Amino acid sequence: MIAEIEAFVAALAKVSRASRHTVDNYRRDLVMFRSFLIERAAAGGNPVEEVDTDDIDADDIRAWMDKMMKDGARRSSVQRRLAAVKAFFRHREASSGAPNPARTLRSPKLERRLPSVMPAEDVRRLLEFDSEDTSPRALRDRAIVETLYSTGLRVSELVGLDWRDIDEDLAMVTVRAGKGNKDRVVPIGEPALDALRKWRRAMPVAWDADGPVITNLRGGRLTSRSVEMIVARRMLQSGIVGDITPHGLRHCFATHLLDNGADLRSIQEMLGHASLATTQRYTHVSVNHLKEVYRGAHPRA
Repeated sequence: MIAEIEAFVAALAKVSRASRHTVDNYRRDLVMFRSFLIERAAAGGNPVEEVDTDDIDADDIRAWMDKMMKDGARRSSVQRRLAAVKAFFRHREASSGAPNPARTLRSPKLERRLPSVMPAEDVRRLLEFDSEDTSPRALRDRAIVETLYSTGLRVSELVGLDWRDIDEDLAMVTVRAGKGNKDRVVPIGEPALDALRKWRRAMPVAWDADGPVITNLRGGRLTSRSVEMIVARRMLQSGIVGDITPHGLRHCFATHLLDNGADLRSIQEMLGHASLATTQRYTHVSVNHLKEVYRGAHPRA
């Protein structure tokens, strides 16, 4: 099975032009499924060193889904992993005519969870609490948070930015081959541009137009995990109560735009959502805001 997995992800990258992130996720999910099958065979008294893909049936896949749910996996994770298995067997069926045991399986329904959103005043505190600190680290960390909130970028898109992707004259950022393997252009506010300029002047290693925007203090491109830790540390240092991640700042970006009159279609373009339905979940957050306004302003609320 492992050879078939590698052949599948190679085809996914070449033919479907899937992003590196998607290819890596699919490989990891399929290897996890293979490991489950090997462990399950051993527990049943029939140890094997490799899985014969022809022997896999729908019950094997259901058993894996059940185990993930019992182990506390989120439904979204189970859904994504099942999508990898379905894609693998569709590819196998199309290329060799082999039966597809995943054809009739249905994904678990997702929990309806509203994104966490900070009030604009809390975002301001997160951005400005250490405004007098002009060390390279502080300037970089402020530039990170300013850019995330100003543009709504995914953290993977932020760490992938090079200086050539930022057009200061037009105040636009080009996000190259983001989710869905498509480029897009998004506006960036002047405070974020100013924060980026200050960081660029303070970079310990000379910047280059083709080099990364967000680096560690040795000049290497920062990882997504490092950005998550920086945001968490700033949340703690600023005294803001909550669990806001870099992706949470993306939610703040979208919700605050919507609260202040931006239309969903424009927000969809800026976020890079393929479907408007994905963007519409932010309306649920803004409905709460509208209700508060109504109760506070209408004489017969």
